[in-house]
Amino acid sequence: MEMNALAPWLHESLQRALDTLAGERLAHALLICGPTHIGKRVFADALARTLLCRARVDGAACGQCRDCVLYAAGTHPDWRYLSFEENEKTKVLRKEIVVEQVRALGGWFALTPQRGGAQVALIEPASAMNTNASNALLKTLEEPMRERYLLLLCESPMQLSATIRSRCQRIELQPPGESQVGLDWLRARGHDAAVARTALDAARGHPGLAAHWIEQGLLTLRDSVRADLAAITSGRAQPLAVAAAWLADGQAEQRLAFAADLAVDLHAEALGARSVAAVAGSGRSNAARLTAAPDFPKLSAWFDAANRTRALLRTPIRSDLVLASLLRDWRIAMSARPV
Repeated sequence: MEMNALAPWLHESLQRALDTLAGERLAHALLICGPTHIGKRVFADALARTLLCRARVDGAACGQCRDCVLYAAGTHPDWRYLSFEENEKTKVLRKEIVVEQVRALGGWFALTPQRGGAQVALIEPASAMNTNASNALLKTLEEPMRERYLLLLCESPMQLSATIRSRCQRIELQPPGESQVGLDWLRARGHDAAVARTALDAARGHPGLAAHWIEQGLLTLRDSVRADLAAITSGRAQPLAVAAAWLADGQAEQRLAFAADLAVDLHAEALGARSVAAVAGSGRSNAARLTAAPDFPKLSAWFDAANRTRALLRTPIRSDLVLASLLRDWRIAMSARPV
């Protein structure tokens, strides 16, 4: 494995894991967590390659042996990947990981490794396991076997049960502490310096998220969300009309994520963590600015409601009414308190 294939902020965490492996202190179950687009899957792949490699060089996968070649081809017999599978009856991709998948994994772990080395399995996202699947996984975790490794990927440890968390060694991946690291990485990917800085600031120093926004053209969408919320605040736009517009192109969940971020920004402004220009949008038109003084307790409640609504949009509800109600609450939260 070449460390240079990883984003620079992953190197230190991977080296710590490899050192733990070399010292025979690596747990059989690893919980790899961190924010979206931080590089959890890339990190897990790098670690899995090393666990399967039996010709390691300086504690890392050699990249040359038969195990490394098989893993790179996706055909290593002692590697398993669990994620969403197709429902055999409906032929539709499931939205959760079910108990049958986890039971099959437990049965696979009980077999002798075909290559004579380790067995490694990855569950992504681990938070998608339903209750029965989580309970079935506990049986595997309670009976660890030598050279069997289970990697669980999720955004937050709290998405999993306390019992599962207690049986895993946790590896938390975080964005780099220095903004220049992220800027250099974004520039190396071919992104314009000014755009990279804008995106990195918007993503609060998270280079992976900034890259995703740039590459998917989402910075423009983010600005439009800010403008829509400002228009609702000032009364220039009605919540129901904005809700219909947000639902029209299938990006309502992403818009809600941006809106929730804005609520966090406003709290940061109140705490003096950001200047008014940074929050309201320095250099933007007045139409995109948030001029009202927010009611922060209501804004905090709105942030939680926005995240709940993101999940509700995936269910069979009247999305337009739920979203319009949320946007009305935004106007209330952004109303100035009586002096």
